[in-house]
Amino acid sequence: MAHPLPRFVLENAPELREAVVRRNVRDGVADKIALLIASGIFKVGDALPSERHLAAALQVSRESVRAGIAILGARGLLRIAHGTRTRVVSDVLQTPLRASRAPGGGERYALDDIHAARLLVERPVVGEAAERITDETLLFLREALRAQRAAAGDPVRFLISDREFHTAIYRACANPVLADFVVDLFGTMVEFRRRAVAMPGAIEQSIADHERIVAALGDRDRAQTVAAMEAHLERIYRTTREVLARSEGSAGTRGR
Repeated sequence: MAHPLPRFVLENAPELREAVVRRNVRDGVADKIALLIASGIFKVGDALPSERHLAAALQVSRESVRAGIAILGARGLLRIAHGTRTRVVSDVLQTPLRASRAPGGGERYALDDIHAARLLVERPVVGEAAERITDETLLFLREALRAQRAAAGDPVRFLISDREFHTAIYRACANPVLADFVVDLFGTMVEFRRRAVAMPGAIEQSIADHERIVAALGDRDRAQTVAAMEAHLERIYRTTREVLARSEGSAGTRGR
């Protein structure tokens, strides 16, 4: 029968503790990138952002990003070649990660239904987050804002940081079941959001919304946090509908 290592062994082996931390971070980065592929932020054929930009968006070291990419390269999700950009070559996950979109990348739900569900579920979740959020999570959110401002001209980089930003808030509610549910619900918007954030000014508007959300969270003000998130969701809904209407109108014109 195998026995766990005594605590004093770990306490007196800092290099072992560091190796465990490195492995966990690198595997976590691999999982995050795999989820970005599963959710549709990265599609087959897309080039990944640079290691520096991914590190900033995920708030990890470039070494961790490089190691995570290597893991996904070995799994066949990414193609890594010297002198060229790393590209997504498969969206067939070999891990038990949840995919929040239909096989083949299709949209499973209507935008109106997703919006109504998000309003219903996210209000209480972000309200709980406002009362339970830690200083560490607030620091993470402020760093995420910094990464988003730096990515204002790059929709894909922004979407990566946007997902990290929202996920951190949902996790702060301290109920892992609710947090997982809302993260999955958030993922159903990705197919719509890829188109919407490419519009001029869309990213800047989202960043301004995020700043108001973080300010309310920093005050631990439940009502203001809920109001700021609701305003954000309503604006996203309106602008996304406008983008979809324009694209449908363009498609109709081309079809004549």
